[in-house]
Amino acid sequence: MCPIPAPGLRPARRAFGPVCTLCVVLLDQETENEVVYELCQLLGRAILPVSQFDRPGAAAGGFGTAFFYTELVGSTDDGDVVHEWLLTADAAARAPYGEIGLRPSVTEPAGVASDGILLPDFAGQWLHLPEVGLAAMPTGGLHGHAEDRGWRWRTQQVSDAVAAGADAVARVGAEPGSAFVLALGVAGDGSRPLEAVVERVVRVGDELRVTTELPTGYVGAPVFGVEADPGGELALHCLGLVLPSVDGGHPVATFDRIRSALAAATAGYR
Repeated sequence: MCPIPAPGLRPARRAFGPVCTLCVVLLDQETENEVVYELCQLLGRAILPVSQFDRPGAAAGGFGTAFFYTELVGSTDDGDVVHEWLLTADAAARAPYGEIGLRPSVTEPAGVASDGILLPDFAGQWLHLPEVGLAAMPTGGLHGHAEDRGWRWRTQQVSDAVAAGADAVARVGAEPGSAFVLALGVAGDGSRPLEAVVERVVRVGDELRVTTELPTGYVGAPVFGVEADPGGELALHCLGLVLPSVDGGHPVATFDRIRSALAAATAGYR
């Protein structure tokens, strides 16, 4: 679960011992806890639960996490031009039917939205980029669904500035660094609690991997790392999203590849 701080506690950026400057670092436990708290405050409303079904009324055949991402596509005199997407792993968006869960904290006014959006032709609602392991849904239909039913989205987004660039991804090395996964797990009663876990990320060949197998519901969730400057100040990056487990860990679909794949797939619409 995301932690609830003691009254008056605020996440602090602080110096901490010798670190690898300008690389994803391995943090001490106290600093990791501070990052978890800050992450839940900044992006706890960026994620949604997804479930897959073979047919309406059937038990869910798979659980995942999706998150909102705002892609910067250009700038004008009036400001930045962005596209908003809902991102998840391709494996979490392949079934004939699916549901996007609606947590109370992400809609307003309170009590108006249902518990979820049931979608026939679930796989057809997404742009599939299997070469990256990504499924991406433009959010216009989600906003239209809400407007038609008298409610509004109240979300946070992983911004393009937080999403790691190719240089930040390339700095992740073979030595383990702290990784933070923000996800919606699956409780015994079927509920989907907000969870933030601290794991380790490493480079294996040309891919990044979370080194341990994650619980049910975490596929598609965003993975974060931190870099430290010479003074020990921490900068948070979203490295990418969790892909299905392989050999006891999880490959990460990294944001350098996500950006390139989205740009190539939508080149005629920008």
